[in-house]
Amino acid sequence: MFLSNSEQMTQIWLPTGTVTQWLQQDDLGSHRWWEQLHQAGTPVIEHEADGETRMHFFWRDPEGRSELSSTKKVYIDINGVTDHHSQAPESLVRVGNSDVWHWSTQIESDWRGSYSLIPVTAEHLPPLFCGSDETCRVLQRKWWISLMPLAIPDMLNPSPPFLSSRRFALSNAHMPDAPDQSAWQQLDAGLADTWPDGLQTLQWHSDLLNVTRHVWLYTTGQTAQPDQRPLAILLDGQNWVYGQPIFSALDQSTAAGELPPACWLFIDVIDSQHREIELPCNETFWQAVQQELLPLARQHAAFSHDASRTLVAGQSYGGLAALYAGLHWPERFGRILTQSGSFWWPHLQYIRDYANRERHAPGLLLQRLQDNALPAGKLKIFQEVGDREQDMLFVNQQIRPALEAAGHELFFRCYAGGHDALCWRGGLIDGCHWLLADLLSDPTSKGNHHV
Repeated sequence: MFLSNSEQMTQIWLPTGTVTQWLQQDDLGSHRWWEQLHQAGTPVIEHEADGETRMHFFWRDPEGRSELSSTKKVYIDINGVTDHHSQAPESLVRVGNSDVWHWSTQIESDWRGSYSLIPVTAEHLPPLFCGSDETCRVLQRKWWISLMPLAIPDMLNPSPPFLSSRRFALSNAHMPDAPDQSAWQQLDAGLADTWPDGLQTLQWHSDLLNVTRHVWLYTTGQTAQPDQRPLAILLDGQNWVYGQPIFSALDQSTAAGELPPACWLFIDVIDSQHREIELPCNETFWQAVQQELLPLARQHAAFSHDASRTLVAGQSYGGLAALYAGLHWPERFGRILTQSGSFWWPHLQYIRDYANRERHAPGLLLQRLQDNALPAGKLKIFQEVGDREQDMLFVNQQIRPALEAAGHELFFRCYAGGHDALCWRGGLIDGCHWLLADLLSDPTSKGNHHV
């Protein structure tokens, strides 16, 4: 159903022992040595003799050798791999007294994830952790957050960095067997138009929510029946407009006949405080979308009123919100793309007491499914979650059979990765492929450019 991995930008395997040989070279840290590493690109991937995959990370100390440098640690923060809750997080290690810092770890050959490096001086080393477990936990979190302004992307990574939801620059790592993301190839190569001419920016003032925010409209392809154009609503829209601009991926997939011509509506979250109020199962937010936003959007672009041609997509809280919208207004939102949905909500125990998760009451949506307390209607749902998400993995697997038992058409998959926008971007395109595939047969549509 999904594309092969042949054309996407992934790291390639090198023979086992390649990095060990590099680290033993007499000219370690020389200009020639760093040029060799730059040509290979990081992370460097080795296919080990036992079939495992190992990825290697490097950092070049701008102050040079150890006796000249103030750097004491180079922490590495890899989504779903390293433990940022640790009092002694993973750090690259200086090789001898050279300017070379290095660290490696084994990983699945189909893993994908984002990461950053955090070089620190003595003043940013961890404090003395003492007191109760809770006191240490709070202190560790405060210390780790204080390091975030120091985080940098990997300058040896061949792909341009992208912005996280918190506006930090991250680098990406794609193992050789990672699922296809070839639709994003232009963006990864730095060749994509990140603000295309067809992108419209609108101001939505909501009386129901008492806020004003940006929303964006983008239409792809051509059709003789604009009022039948599918509508795709993307929550956390700022992530797909600014963080990882999705437009080239949509244009490529539409031109290739993998997506129908559609209208794409991106909703800005405003800030984290509004996000925490509006996305977790908020009836007023979805009333405002239907009564205020959709009429506003229709003044600027034509699209279908039909639930069967309306898709809502979201991640984390957005994944919860998307499914909430479909389950409560199936007559308006008929196709749902939920990624790493926060289906534990509102019970924080799932996150704080993960070891005893099976003892906790189900989240609101699961409870309403089990109680048959939802409007009648059948949805088409694409659901995915990462195998390194722990609590999210559990609650997504927990709600899956309830959705199937309720008669919804469901495609579920688990990917090798974490709670990570780099993984979600592939699932977003794949999910739209699956959810909209039956709308590709419109003979009046053309997918060669946006209008």
